[in-house]
Amino acid sequence: MTPAQVIFHLPEENHDDFRRRKIYALYARLEELLGSFGVVPKLEGRPPELFKGRAHPGDGNLHVVENGNVRGDGYLNATLAYLEGFWHLDPQGVLAFSSIRNLPFLPDQIDADAADHFFGDLKTRFALARNSRYAQPFVVTPVPQGCVVVFLQGPVPVRRKQAHMSCLDMLRTVATGAQGRPVLVKPHPQLAERGQAQIDTVRAEGHALIPTAANVHDLLSAASVSVSFNSATALEGFLHGTPAILFGRSDFHHALETVRKPAAFALALDRAMARKQDYAKFLYWYFGQHCLNLHAPDFADNVLKIFAKAGFDATRLGFER
Repeated sequence: MTPAQVIFHLPEENHDDFRRRKIYALYARLEELLGSFGVVPKLEGRPPELFKGRAHPGDGNLHVVENGNVRGDGYLNATLAYLEGFWHLDPQGVLAFSSIRNLPFLPDQIDADAADHFFGDLKTRFALARNSRYAQPFVVTPVPQGCVVVFLQGPVPVRRKQAHMSCLDMLRTVATGAQGRPVLVKPHPQLAERGQAQIDTVRAEGHALIPTAANVHDLLSAASVSVSFNSATALEGFLHGTPAILFGRSDFHHALETVRKPAAFALALDRAMARKQDYAKFLYWYFGQHCLNLHAPDFADNVLKIFAKAGFDATRLGFER
């Protein structure tokens, strides 16, 4: 039997430089792992049909699609899973569409000591070091204690049908229902002008919003709650013990409140503030048990298990022994 090929679907403009780019770190590691078994992956582009959330016919090969949203025999979707070093490699999708969204979170079945150790490592790497996926200001910015902080994400959640309302309606809803708390809004670092324009639109309607460019960890450590469609900042907030409210679909909805209609925000805010959540166990369950950790000693074993579960074991891939 002819061995199956492994095909990486990456943006064509990055076929020559993906090994040097952090956002494609998984693919460099996969290439290295496959090479150790005598397999050289092939690079192809990302046709539109790989992003429609539909079943796609298999061709006998194993396809790994960057930021994909495709299902079918031989397809795995991959992308950075919110925090640097953790990745999705998933047959259902990534981020809001990953298979984690349908798994039960059962905190009583999580090892508390392992969770605390994992949580402590994450807190040191991200919260205490004030590191995030995108570059953040080094200077510490004063932030009003007990504020509500909204993190904008640009058009992607709306375009991918993950958002339950428009960005402007989310801002209006939060400004109206914050129960007297200051509402700070941080534009996406790569879309600062767009975010500022949205803030200006809602402020012109008479709503009290405070734009900010502060480091996300300064904001999260002071906030009573974080708000977004499904931003990584919600998970970063858990490292500070800060509850989250999402206005969109997510695969980490288990540990927060989700708002689908503006009228539901007030109750969601009350629930979020009263919620008793073991964030150490949740983050360990989400990242430690259901994402690929590039730094884990069992990274290679976990990849091979995912490949085999997708129907591509060592024999089908023609691994040299």
